Amino acid sequence: MDNITALGGEVYEIDTRMAGYSGITAGYLILGDRPCLVETGTATSAPVVRDALASLGVGPGDLATIVVTHIHLDHAGGVGDLAGFYPGAEIVVHEKGARHLADPSRLMTSARMVWGDKLDVLFGEMAPTEAARIRALGDTGSVDLGNGRTLSSHYSPGHAKHHVGLIDSGTGDLYVGDAAGVYLPQTGDLRPATPPPDFDLRTALDSIALFEALGPQRLLFSHYGPVDDVQETLERSAEELRVWVDLTRQAHSAGMDLDHAVAMVRERTRERYAALRADDATAEQFELLSGAPSNVAGIIHWLDRAQP
Repeated sequence: MDNITALGGEVYEIDTRMAGYSGITAGYLILGDRPCLVETGTATSAPVVRDALASLGVGPGDLATIVVTHIHLDHAGGVGDLAGFYPGAEIVVHEKGARHLADPSRLMTSARMVWGDKLDVLFGEMAPTEAARIRALGDTGSVDLGNGRTLSSHYSPGHAKHHVGLIDSGTGDLYVGDAAGVYLPQTGDLRPATPPPDFDLRTALDSIALFEALGPQRLLFSHYGPVDDVQETLERSAEELRVWVDLTRQAHSAGMDLDHAVAMVRERTRERYAALRADDATAEQFELLSGAPSNVAGIIHWLDRAQP
């Protein structure tokens, strides 16, 4: 299948084809004795992911674990559907997200407020997961991949209060979710992901520092793909956060409303990203991955809380 890429170490990247696009959201299958899916993609992507797993030899009774870095719909929207496809799989999530997987109604209501009619096209409807099948993680936790190989989880809020990073003992791969921002492989661009309501600068920088301390061999971005240059990428991730926060703070201090603040931050960061000088499709993809309105709104929400 053309949406599967072998990354070595029995790890396979699956393009979940979010909303029909390529290169927006990745899921990862770790094969081995106890196959594990990291990130499900959206509800509408669930059949795409199931077909990819089937082509890799993972049938309905074979998947041991489904892990999500956090419960945003582009990462975990497909959990309920995939739990149905793989009745033996344990569903692993941070404890602050667990109840929303069991009962997604509040999550869906708030998502609909943000996305409106676009919700159905972009994400679809998250189905509930049987509570008995959900394992809630604390600050750290471990998933058994078989043969002594583990996937260790590390609480890394900042982007979202229910976010974890996951490191594979067999490969040294670190699944960064959205805590290190979004990466566009075509251009090598990296941009922060700072949506409301949970973004917090100090916490986000602490999470990046934690990722550095874990000493990963490679970063696997949910958006999008593997990056080998770990140290430089994490440093750049922290720098991007500071740039966006500084510019948004200036706009906010000047009394700008959200639309004007977004326009100013967009203008002043444009030169940082080759994607925005590329073709329209690449620019649109980048904006969908890490939209300036969402990023600026998240930072303003944090500023208002931090210094009312």
